Amino acid sequence: MITVSDTARKKVVELMTDDGFDATTDFVRVGVKSGGCSGLSYDLSFDKSHAAEDKIFEDNGVKIIVDKKSFLYLVGTILEYSGGLNGKGFVFNNPNAQRTCGCGESFSL
Repeated sequence: MITVSDTARKKVVELMTDDGFDATTDFVRVGVKSGGCSGLSYDLSFDKSHAAEDKIFEDNGVKIIVDKKSFLYLVGTILEYSGGLNGKGFVFNNPNAQRTCGCGESFSL
């Protein structure tokens, strides 16, 4: 499961609304893909539907879908949002990551 902080929830709802999605019915798709300076990078997007093999759950009012493969890498992750002048945007605090890059957008196991 992925936990969503209050600040991340507020930003997700704002961005979903701006992009024409409804935060009460649509999903945040979180995944992992090859790439980034540490080997794996996070992928975050909005989606109106899900596949049969997707893992679906909800935290802090945010509906999240994760593909089966990515779920293994993301269990226990906390999605946060860091705004402001030096903010990084969405931040994934992943307890499974053994190494992360300086920008926090990629990791390795």
